[in-house]
Amino acid sequence: MLVINGGPGMNSNGFEALARELSKHRMAILYDQRGTGKSVLPKLSPETVSMRLMVDDIESLRKSLKIKNWDVLGHSFGGMLASFYATEFPDRIDRMILSSSGGVDLDLLSYVGGRIQSKLNPVQRDSLRYWNAKIEKGDTTYATRLGRGRNLAPAYVFNPKYVPSLAKRLTQGNAELNQLIWDDLREIGFDCAPKLKKYQKPVLIIQGKDDIIKPNTAEIAHRAFRNSEVVLLDDCGHYGWLDAEAEYFAAIGTFLQP
Repeated sequence: MLVINGGPGMNSNGFEALARELSKHRMAILYDQRGTGKSVLPKLSPETVSMRLMVDDIESLRKSLKIKNWDVLGHSFGGMLASFYATEFPDRIDRMILSSSGGVDLDLLSYVGGRIQSKLNPVQRDSLRYWNAKIEKGDTTYATRLGRGRNLAPAYVFNPKYVPSLAKRLTQGNAELNQLIWDDLREIGFDCAPKLKKYQKPVLIIQGKDDIIKPNTAEIAHRAFRNSEVVLLDDCGHYGWLDAEAEYFAAIGTFLQP
Protein backbone atom coordinates (compact mmCIF):
# COMPACT_ATOMS: atom_id res chain seq x y z
CA MET A 1 0.00 0.00 0.00
CA LEU A 2 1.33 3.39 -1.01
CA VAL A 3 0.71 6.06 1.64
CA ILE A 4 0.47 9.60 0.24
CA ASN A 5 0.77 12.21 2.99
CA GLY A 6 -0.95 15.55 3.14
CA GLY A 7 0.35 19.06 2.57
CA PRO A 8 1.00 20.10 -0.04
CA GLY A 9 4.62 20.95 0.64
CA MET A 10 5.16 18.64 3.61
CA ASN A 11 7.34 15.55 3.96
CA SER A 12 6.20 12.12 5.09
CA ASN A 13 7.53 12.50 8.64
CA GLY A 14 4.76 11.87 11.13
CA PHE A 15 3.09 9.18 9.04
CA GLU A 16 5.26 6.36 10.36
CA ALA A 17 2.73 5.28 13.01
CA LEU A 18 -0.01 5.14 10.38
CA ALA A 19 2.20 3.08 8.07
CA ARG A 20 3.12 0.65 10.86
CA GLU A 21 -0.55 -0.01 11.60
CA LEU A 22 -1.39 -0.41 7.92
CA SER A 23 1.47 -2.89 7.58
CA LYS A 24 -0.67 -5.37 9.49
CA HIS A 25 -2.67 -5.69 6.27
CA ARG A 26 -0.25 -4.67 3.50
CA MET A 27 3.36 -3.75 2.98
CA ALA A 28 3.16 0.01 3.63
CA ILE A 29 5.29 2.34 1.54
CA LEU A 30 6.06 5.93 2.55
CA TYR A 31 7.77 8.42 0.26
CA ASP A 32 8.59 12.12 0.25
CA GLN A 33 6.78 14.07 -2.44
CA ARG A 34 9.00 16.08 -4.77
CA GLY A 35 10.61 19.07 -3.12
CA THR A 36 10.03 17.70 0.39
CA GLY A 37 12.19 15.71 2.79
CA LYS A 38 14.72 13.59 0.92
CA SER A 39 13.16 14.31 -2.49
CA VAL A 40 15.32 17.37 -3.13
CA LEU A 41 14.84 19.57 -6.18
CA PRO A 42 17.55 21.92 -7.51
CA LYS A 43 14.94 24.65 -7.75
CA LEU A 44 11.25 25.17 -7.11
CA SER A 45 9.29 26.46 -10.09
CA PRO A 46 6.20 25.67 -12.17
CA GLU A 47 8.52 23.63 -14.39
CA THR A 48 9.62 21.37 -11.53
CA VAL A 49 6.45 21.22 -9.41
CA SER A 50 3.07 20.18 -10.79
CA MET A 51 0.36 17.60 -10.25
CA ARG A 52 1.33 15.90 -13.52
CA LEU A 53 4.93 15.52 -12.36
CA MET A 54 3.82 14.28 -8.92
CA VAL A 55 1.62 11.60 -10.50
CA ASP A 56 4.51 10.58 -12.73
CA ASP A 57 6.67 10.30 -9.60
CA ILE A 58 4.19 7.85 -8.09
CA GLU A 59 4.16 5.73 -11.22
CA SER A 60 7.97 5.81 -11.42
CA LEU A 61 8.11 4.61 -7.82
CA ARG A 62 5.76 1.72 -8.59
CA LYS A 63 7.86 0.67 -11.57
CA SER A 64 11.10 1.01 -9.61
CA LEU A 65 9.76 -1.25 -6.87
CA LYS A 66 8.53 -3.72 -9.51
CA ILE A 67 4.98 -3.70 -8.13
CA LYS A 68 2.33 -4.63 -10.69
CA ASN A 69 -0.64 -3.26 -8.75
CA TRP A 70 -1.00 -1.67 -5.33
CA ASP A 71 -3.47 -0.19 -2.92
CA VAL A 72 -3.26 3.55 -2.35
CA LEU A 73 -4.11 5.59 0.74
CA GLY A 74 -4.13 9.36 0.32
CA HIS A 75 -4.60 11.66 3.29
CA SER A 76 -5.81 15.27 2.97
CA PHE A 77 -4.01 16.75 -0.08
CA GLY A 78 -2.70 13.22 -0.55
CA GLY A 79 -6.28 12.18 -1.27
CA MET A 80 -6.46 14.73 -4.06
CA LEU A 81 -3.20 13.42 -5.49
CA ALA A 82 -4.43 9.83 -5.18
CA SER A 83 -7.64 10.73 -7.05
CA PHE A 84 -5.61 12.37 -9.80
CA TYR A 85 -3.40 9.28 -10.00
CA ALA A 86 -6.58 7.20 -10.40
CA THR A 87 -7.55 9.25 -13.46
CA GLU A 88 -4.18 8.64 -15.12
CA PHE A 89 -3.26 5.10 -14.03
CA PRO A 90 -6.52 3.44 -12.92
CA ASP A 91 -5.39 -0.06 -13.84
CA ARG A 92 -2.50 0.10 -11.36
CA ILE A 93 -4.73 0.51 -8.29
CA ASP A 94 -6.50 -2.38 -6.57
CA ARG A 95 -8.13 -0.51 -3.69
CA MET A 96 -8.05 3.11 -2.67
CA ILE A 97 -8.60 4.84 0.68
CA LEU A 98 -9.29 8.57 0.78
CA SER A 99 -8.57 9.70 4.34
CA SER A 100 -9.89 13.20 5.08
CA SER A 101 -9.30 13.89 1.40
CA GLY A 102 -9.42 17.41 0.03
CA GLY A 103 -11.74 16.04 -2.63
CA VAL A 104 -11.89 15.28 -6.33
CA ASP A 105 -12.26 18.94 -7.30
CA LEU A 106 -11.52 22.38 -5.83
CA ASP A 107 -14.79 22.83 -3.94
CA LEU A 108 -12.93 22.90 -0.61
CA LEU A 109 -11.38 26.25 -1.55
CA SER A 110 -14.81 27.83 -1.16
CA TYR A 111 -15.00 27.02 2.54
CA VAL A 112 -11.90 25.48 4.13
CA GLY A 113 -10.33 28.75 5.31
CA GLY A 114 -13.50 29.80 7.10
CA ARG A 115 -13.99 26.32 8.51
CA ILE A 116 -10.50 26.34 10.01
CA GLN A 117 -11.17 29.72 11.60
CA SER A 118 -14.50 28.53 13.01
CA LYS A 119 -12.77 25.72 14.90
CA LEU A 120 -10.41 28.13 16.70
CA ASN A 121 -11.33 30.24 19.71
CA PRO A 122 -10.85 34.05 19.61
CA VAL A 123 -7.45 33.90 21.33
CA GLN A 124 -6.19 31.26 18.90
CA ARG A 125 -7.45 33.22 15.89
CA ASP A 126 -5.78 36.41 17.12
CA SER A 127 -2.52 34.58 17.88
CA LEU A 128 -2.57 32.87 14.49
CA ARG A 129 -2.87 36.27 12.77
CA TYR A 130 0.09 37.50 14.82
CA TRP A 131 2.36 34.59 13.89
CA ASN A 132 1.27 34.62 10.23
CA ALA A 133 2.13 38.32 10.04
CA LYS A 134 5.63 37.65 11.40
CA ILE A 135 6.17 34.91 8.82
CA GLU A 136 4.92 37.14 6.01
CA LYS A 137 7.49 39.76 7.07
CA GLY A 138 10.26 37.18 6.69
CA ASP A 139 10.57 35.68 10.16
CA THR A 140 10.69 31.95 9.43
CA THR A 141 12.53 30.87 12.57
CA TYR A 142 11.47 27.63 14.19
CA ALA A 143 10.07 29.49 17.20
CA THR A 144 7.79 31.56 14.96
CA ARG A 145 6.67 28.57 12.92
CA LEU A 146 5.97 26.65 16.11
CA GLY A 147 3.94 29.58 17.47
CA ARG A 148 1.84 29.45 14.32
CA GLY A 149 1.51 25.67 14.61
CA ARG A 150 0.34 25.78 18.22
CA ASN A 151 -2.53 28.08 17.31
CA LEU A 152 -3.45 26.35 14.05
CA ALA A 153 -3.30 22.73 15.22
CA PRO A 154 -6.48 22.90 17.38
CA ALA A 155 -8.54 23.25 14.20
CA TYR A 156 -7.35 19.86 12.98
CA VAL A 157 -7.91 17.58 15.97
CA PHE A 158 -10.89 16.89 18.19
CA ASN A 159 -8.78 15.78 21.16
CA PRO A 160 -6.49 18.61 22.35
CA LYS A 161 -3.85 16.19 23.61
CA TYR A 162 -2.63 15.85 20.03
CA VAL A 163 -2.06 19.59 19.55
CA PRO A 164 1.62 19.67 20.64
CA SER A 165 2.76 16.93 18.24
CA LEU A 166 0.69 18.31 15.38
CA ALA A 167 2.03 21.82 16.02
CA LYS A 168 5.55 20.49 15.45
CA ARG A 169 4.40 18.76 12.28
CA LEU A 170 3.00 22.05 10.98
CA THR A 171 6.43 23.69 11.23
CA GLN A 172 7.66 21.47 8.39
CA GLY A 173 5.56 23.00 5.60
CA ASN A 174 7.23 24.68 2.63
CA ALA A 175 5.08 27.72 1.79
CA GLU A 176 6.65 28.24 -1.65
CA LEU A 177 6.05 24.65 -2.66
CA ASN A 178 2.53 24.78 -1.26
CA GLN A 179 1.72 27.84 -3.37
CA LEU A 180 3.14 26.31 -6.53
CA ILE A 181 0.93 23.26 -6.19
CA TRP A 182 -2.24 25.22 -5.47
CA ASP A 183 -1.44 27.50 -8.42
CA ASP A 184 -1.12 24.42 -10.62
CA LEU A 185 -4.38 22.95 -9.32
CA ARG A 186 -6.15 26.17 -10.31
CA GLU A 187 -4.33 26.33 -13.63
CA ILE A 188 -5.41 22.83 -14.67
CA GLY A 189 -8.94 23.33 -13.32
CA PHE A 190 -8.54 20.32 -11.06
CA ASP A 191 -11.67 18.17 -11.39
CA CYS A 192 -11.28 14.40 -11.44
CA ALA A 193 -14.98 13.55 -11.52
CA PRO A 194 -15.45 13.33 -15.32
CA LYS A 195 -12.57 10.86 -15.76
CA LEU A 196 -13.63 8.81 -12.75
CA LYS A 197 -17.02 7.89 -14.22
CA LYS A 198 -15.53 4.64 -15.54
CA TYR A 199 -13.47 3.87 -12.43
CA GLN A 200 -14.82 0.68 -10.84
CA LYS A 201 -12.23 -0.30 -8.20
CA PRO A 202 -13.29 -0.24 -4.50
CA VAL A 203 -12.83 3.06 -2.69
CA LEU A 204 -13.18 3.85 1.02
CA ILE A 205 -13.82 7.52 1.86
CA ILE A 206 -13.24 8.09 5.56
CA GLN A 207 -13.09 11.25 7.67
CA GLY A 208 -14.18 12.79 10.95
CA LYS A 209 -17.49 14.50 11.46
CA ASP A 210 -15.53 17.41 12.98
CA ASP A 211 -13.03 17.55 10.13
CA ILE A 212 -12.02 20.81 8.47
CA ILE A 213 -13.19 18.98 5.33
CA LYS A 214 -16.97 19.10 5.07
CA PRO A 215 -18.92 15.83 4.71
CA ASN A 216 -20.26 17.23 1.43
CA THR A 217 -16.76 16.94 -0.03
CA ALA A 218 -16.83 13.24 0.81
CA GLU A 219 -20.25 12.94 -0.81
CA ILE A 220 -18.99 14.56 -4.02
CA ALA A 221 -16.20 11.98 -4.13
CA HIS A 222 -18.71 9.24 -3.34
CA ARG A 223 -20.75 10.20 -6.39
CA ALA A 224 -17.62 10.30 -8.57
CA PHE A 225 -16.36 6.87 -7.44
CA ARG A 226 -19.21 4.49 -8.26
CA ASN A 227 -17.84 1.62 -6.18
CA SER A 228 -17.26 3.63 -3.00
CA GLU A 229 -18.45 3.87 0.58
CA VAL A 230 -18.32 6.74 3.06
CA VAL A 231 -17.47 6.37 6.75
CA LEU A 232 -17.88 9.43 9.00
CA LEU A 233 -16.30 9.13 12.44
CA ASP A 234 -17.77 10.63 15.61
CA ASP A 235 -15.65 12.96 17.79
CA CYS A 236 -12.98 13.05 15.11
CA GLY A 237 -11.17 15.82 13.28
CA HIS A 238 -8.72 15.70 10.38
CA TYR A 239 -6.63 12.81 11.69
CA GLY A 240 -8.74 9.69 12.10
CA TRP A 241 -5.89 7.54 13.36
CA LEU A 242 -5.43 9.97 16.25
CA ASP A 243 -8.93 11.02 17.31
CA ALA A 244 -10.73 7.76 16.52
CA GLU A 245 -7.95 5.19 16.28
CA ALA A 246 -9.99 2.03 16.90
CA GLU A 247 -12.85 2.97 14.58
CA TYR A 248 -10.54 4.30 11.86
CA PHE A 249 -8.40 1.18 11.62
CA ALA A 250 -11.39 -1.14 12.04
CA ALA A 251 -13.04 0.44 9.00
CA ILE A 252 -9.85 0.16 6.99
CA GLY A 253 -9.27 -3.44 8.08
CA THR A 254 -12.78 -4.43 6.99
CA PHE A 255 -12.35 -2.63 3.67
CA LEU A 256 -9.06 -4.40 2.92
CA GLN A 257 -10.41 -7.89 3.54
CA PRO A 258 -10.42 -10.07 0.39
